[in-house]
Amino acid sequence: MYLSAPKKLLLFAMLLAAFVLASFGSAAAAELPEIDAAAYVLMEPQSGEILAAANADAKRYPASTTKIMTLVLALEAVERGEASLEDNVTTSEYAAGMGGSQVYLYVGETRTLHEMLVAVAVGSGNDASVAVAEHIGGSVGNFVDMMNKRAAELGMSGTHYANPHGLHDPEHYTTAGDMAVLARHAINVPHLLEYTSIYEYQFRGEPNPLVLWNTNRLLKWYDGVDGLKTGYTSEAGRNLVATATRGDLRLISVVMGVEPQQGHFTESMKLLNHGFNNYSYQLLYAAGSLICSVPVEKGAAGQVDARIEQPAGVLSKAGGSADFETVINVTEPWPQAPLAAGTQLGELQICQNGQVVQSLPLVASNDVEKIGLLQCWREILSSTCALN
Repeated sequence: MYLSAPKKLLLFAMLLAAFVLASFGSAAAAELPEIDAAAYVLMEPQSGEILAAANADAKRYPASTTKIMTLVLALEAVERGEASLEDNVTTSEYAAGMGGSQVYLYVGETRTLHEMLVAVAVGSGNDASVAVAEHIGGSVGNFVDMMNKRAAELGMSGTHYANPHGLHDPEHYTTAGDMAVLARHAINVPHLLEYTSIYEYQFRGEPNPLVLWNTNRLLKWYDGVDGLKTGYTSEAGRNLVATATRGDLRLISVVMGVEPQQGHFTESMKLLNHGFNNYSYQLLYAAGSLICSVPVEKGAAGQVDARIEQPAGVLSKAGGSADFETVINVTEPWPQAPLAAGTQLGELQICQNGQVVQSLPLVASNDVEKIGLLQCWREILSSTCALN
């Protein structure tokens, strides 16, 4: 967290900009350059395909990249209606006493949950992270349990959380692969990227103004970046979980255990450059696309449209063709009414080289009421008249 934009980074930013432009102006490099990180992952999130990785399953300390999970749990609670961004969150003595990166919350200070989430995502406030954890979980201990439960649900088998902020604890660890999995989930959590893409925020006004500057400098230094989070402790080294979009292609990069002061930015850019230079993404179906119609038994309507809620597409090497096929699997060909909108009816599979690379639920687009007795008699009469 910084009170003003650090002038000492201006020259470095200019050099980075030149580096990015040079990378995109040259011929696409077929091989990944050397990545100076203890562990790294480059992922295409729609399919989950890993485009580059080293030591992806090695135990690492997440530091403040922990706060991605803190944001996920808070915003998922908002999505479920269990919390509101307008909730008043009061700072406890324990939260106010957090060391390390902070936004200097004082005991008893009340902020909206929205403001606290900005303090977590932009200012990397350890104090704000604890305040959010206490508000959502009732206590830090309960919230940490929620973190570990969610990690297990997402398949993050190499991760164990001990706190909501990332200050070092030997029992607080993860892997680069798990952080990519978490980021893949996080980018689809409503509002999360809105928070991680904020670069500057006026947290306090006069008489003691405090402006938060996002610790993720790639928001300014690399076109298309809109998240996610940096992290640093002496035990962890420098970490960065980043995501960027160019056209229809989104990428997720994770670097952990980087030593040079700005190295987590330069190494992330190498990974992202490699991905954007060497791969392309073909969008097949936009989010919300209608895929097929499914007949409904005993329904006021004879059929219901099935749609997907997430986009579907295929990844291919840049300049190459994307060979694929789509498979529609309807799990219940004649679902019975009443049928609620959003009910899963099957799945849409995207296959390449005989492998399923993406599977998306097919859900009912609208409610279908059960046919009424009067309508039933009318249809029987109509059918009888048609036979005559």
